[in-house]
Amino acid sequence: MLDSSLRSVKDSLLLPLARALGPRVHPNTLSVLGFLVGIGSALLLLRQAYAPALLLWLLNRVLDGLDGTVARAQRRQTDFGGYLDLLLDSALYALIPVCLALGSPVPGVLPALGALLGSFYLNAASWMYLAAVLEKRALGARGGATSIVMPPGLIEGAETILFFSLFMLLPGALVPLFTAMATLVLLTVGQRLLWAARHL
Repeated sequence: MLDSSLRSVKDSLLLPLARALGPRVHPNTLSVLGFLVGIGSALLLLRQAYAPALLLWLLNRVLDGLDGTVARAQRRQTDFGGYLDLLLDSALYALIPVCLALGSPVPGVLPALGALLGSFYLNAASWMYLAAVLEKRALGARGGATSIVMPPGLIEGAETILFFSLFMLLPGALVPLFTAMATLVLLTVGQRLLWAARHL
C-alpha cells in the first residue's frame, strides 16, 4: 500500500551509499549478504533474543533495499538479480515467522502461524500468476524501479517490514499479530482478484 510512495524516499536515502560502494560490490552480493543477515535474525528468534534479532532484521531490510539501488546506480539490473532477490526474500518471509513460533511459549501460536503461512502461499500464487499474465500482455515492468510491477495492495513490502518488526517487539502478541497480518494478506489477494477481473 505504501511501497510506491516510499520508493523515492528509500532510493534518495540509499543512493549516496550505493554510489560510495561503486562497482566494487555487485548487487547480487548484497542480496546474499542480506539473506545471511536475515538467517541470523531467524536463529536469534529461536532463542527469544528479540532485540538483536530485530536489529538484524532491520539491517536485512536495508541491504534488501540497497541491492536494487546499487543495481540501478551501476546499470546492472538483471532478470536473475530480481529473481534472486525475490527468492531470498520469500525464504526469509517464511523462516522468520516459523522461528518466532518455534521459539515462542505463547499458547495457540502454531495455528496462527499456519494461517499466516497459508495466506503467504495464496498471496504468492495470486501475484506470481498475475505477473506472468501481465508480462505476457506486455503490461509488466519495463525498465521500472523493480523487477515485477503489481497492482497495489494492503500488504506490500513496507507493511511487511512493519508487521515483522512488531512480531519481534511484541512477541507475547504473536497470535493476534499473525492473525491480523494473515487477514490483511488475504484481503490483498481479494484486491488483486478484483483488479484482475476488471482488467484481464
